[in-house]
Amino acid sequence: MDSAISDPHNGSAEAGGPTNGTTRPPSTPEGIALAYGSLLLMALLPIFFGALRSVRCARGKNASDMPETITSRDAARFPIIASCTLLGLYLFFKVYFPNKSYTGSVLKTWKTQKSKKGKTAVIQNPTTRDSHSFPSEIFSQEYINLLLSMYFFVLGILALSHTISPFMNKFFPASFPNRQYQLLFTQGSGENKEEIVNYEFDTKDLVCLGLSSIVGVWYLLRKHWIANNLFGLAFSLNGVELLHLNNVSTGCILLGGLFIYDVFWVFGTNVMVTVAKSFEAPIKLVFPQDLLEKGLEADNFAMLGLGDIVIPGIFIALLLRFDISLKKNTHTYFYTSFAAYIFGLGLTIFIMHIFKHAQPALLYLVPTCIGFPVLVALAKGEVTEMFSYESSAEILPHTPRLTHFPTVSGSPASLADSMQQKLAGPRRRRPQNPSAIYEESNPKDPAAVTESKEGTEASASKGLEKKEK
Repeated sequence: MDSAISDPHNGSAEAGGPTNGTTRPPSTPEGIALAYGSLLLMALLPIFFGALRSVRCARGKNASDMPETITSRDAARFPIIASCTLLGLYLFFKVYFPNKSYTGSVLKTWKTQKSKKGKTAVIQNPTTRDSHSFPSEIFSQEYINLLLSMYFFVLGILALSHTISPFMNKFFPASFPNRQYQLLFTQGSGENKEEIVNYEFDTKDLVCLGLSSIVGVWYLLRKHWIANNLFGLAFSLNGVELLHLNNVSTGCILLGGLFIYDVFWVFGTNVMVTVAKSFEAPIKLVFPQDLLEKGLEADNFAMLGLGDIVIPGIFIALLLRFDISLKKNTHTYFYTSFAAYIFGLGLTIFIMHIFKHAQPALLYLVPTCIGFPVLVALAKGEVTEMFSYESSAEILPHTPRLTHFPTVSGSPASLADSMQQKLAGPRRRRPQNPSAIYEESNPKDPAAVTESKEGTEASASKGLEKKEK
């Protein structure tokens, strides 16, 4: 997962630039400010709306809408898995593309010559191509990126359709014919039958899927940066909405581990930046710095990895659900962490612009997103409540949660009665003292107590009279 924010050096040749030694013209201050501001805005949108939708997702009634909960063990293993994946991708490009110039400028030269001459492996620069550095046709970078493009084409359409569905529902008229559908895949039969896919959708979802497919075809054919950003925003929003941390401690473990991961792979090596620039996949948000000069065909991009959005975003969404659990009608921790994210990302952009080097954004985001809410909790005396909050306890909060299922044989009515008795819980035992029973039945009516005493004395006198007779 790419988790660095970077900016091509102004006035220097980039990988993928021209090979004649010319340099890009330096970006204007207005263009740089527009690019940075747009990246900041695009990062805030999926966090804000994804956090709001995560609350509704946690309260969903359908099992298919239940979020994926990240436990402490998952959080501890995630940086290791991410490091292995990132290193594997880097080694793949180094093994099959060991010459750095090939992966950058020479690849673009080969593509240009291919379009003019119609040949598949013509590179006329002898200093950057030899029999050891040129890979086979099967494993060429072009085909690898094509395979990744097809993969993200499918995922992007589904993610974008799920993202725009709530907004599109407002534009459909009431008379729109909306039919319900269900896609069900099962495995096995009888008692061993298991559901693999159980997806419910309607006609409105199909319309959203069609609109998302148009964006997908645009991305697949042109690789335009706007289509890339649409898919990237959809991935980020779905990640914040559907990935839930079970508690604040788990969030601290995850952010702390990825803090080390991000700093090491950006400052210690060039692995992350190399993989980010080699992949033609919507794993990052990009915005051109020369948009004012070249318009939509601009190609001098600043980029922000999706990891810098999703990882802090799921922590901010957790704090929003914690705010709601306090039932104080305030979102103090959510707004505090959201402001901390703005401050941390702004600090990242400032440092990157000053030193002209790619920065690990989590280096600045993790201390701010954790530190600011903890300081607020210390000031309000709610540190214990914050770290004892369990997000998983709020799944289906409006319905009782069954810890076990009753074993009842008989009719469905008897099963329902048994479940009601189980949910009702044990009844309070009534006191055994007769006087206490009497007082409990009518504790605030002294006249009734007096009458009962007189009745007891009368019955006792009648009993004595009978004995005397």
